[in-house]
Amino acid sequence: MSNPQPAVDPRALMSARLPLMDGYHRMHRAMRISVTDVCNIRCLYCMPDGDVKFLANDRHLTYNQIARVVQVCAVLGITDYRLTGGEPLVRPGLSQLIGLLNQIEGVADVALTTNGMLLEPQLPALVAAGLRRINISLDTLSEETFKRLSRRAGLHQVLQGIDAALAEPSVQVRLNALILRDINLQDAIELVRFAKSRKVTIRFIEFMPLDAERAWNQSRMVSGKELRELLASQFGPLTPKNANDPSQPSSDYLFEDGATVGFIDSVSQPFCSRCDRLRLTSDGKLRNCLFGKQEWDVGQLLRETAAEGGELDLQLEKLLRECVQNKAAAHGIDDPFFKPPLRAMYQIGG
Repeated sequence: MSNPQPAVDPRALMSARLPLMDGYHRMHRAMRISVTDVCNIRCLYCMPDGDVKFLANDRHLTYNQIARVVQVCAVLGITDYRLTGGEPLVRPGLSQLIGLLNQIEGVADVALTTNGMLLEPQLPALVAAGLRRINISLDTLSEETFKRLSRRAGLHQVLQGIDAALAEPSVQVRLNALILRDINLQDAIELVRFAKSRKVTIRFIEFMPLDAERAWNQSRMVSGKELRELLASQFGPLTPKNANDPSQPSSDYLFEDGATVGFIDSVSQPFCSRCDRLRLTSDGKLRNCLFGKQEWDVGQLLRETAAEGGELDLQLEKLLRECVQNKAAAHGIDDPFFKPPLRAMYQIGG
């Protein structure tokens, strides 16, 4: 498998040595890439129910187009990439993209976030292509609750995917859980027991106002603080764990037995001041924040421009720098006039 051509010439990027730093001195080193808005389940905190109108296939960036953007990003100092969706594993041949990205000079890490339902049969090809980190969503261990949350059946497939990933010695696995007060609050305890039994870290993510049905409200959200108190009452004190990477969104804690649990408190304790991420939607829009209202269209540039080689590289760089420079200090959820973006989570990329 070869890199897409023409290859990026670092000399063509006039400011390649200047870091992608915004006006608040945040250096950008990570990108989340959505490969599709399609998903095989309909989670309450993300997707609408019923007949969802997804993007036409020809509106998704091709794998070569994604790799082309990443080639420029890598020259500009973005080293870590995470593939998301929708559900990324519904897109055929995802291992091809992973292989392409791992061949690009400057790419240090290619990771995947998935609901796990399609993971087990695809795992060998993903690992062979160089995938080394996987985050798998697991909000409950009850099939009934799974159906309430996802409006589909299939918890057994998720558990099979988790066990298959944990059996791969070269793959680092983390579990992600989102708790809704009225549905799965008490599941948090069993989820921690499950993670401890498999010696895997689980992270709890606060419910954010990015659901397609606009049903978010503060009362349904369970804060990280409340979850820490609940878990401490069951498992004993939690001790903060020193962060290896301050830009990581998760605040990690240790149980007395040494097991790790993480909390992504995006709403109650935002980590905006240390955010180092950009996002690329499946239709080729650059975003500098999940809650941002502005997008930069690299998809249109890739599809319609007559530019080639160095000229295309410069135009992609220009959009990347504009995107970074327009990043706000914070996501603004606590603003009384806050309104969520028009796109829901599945359309942006989790």
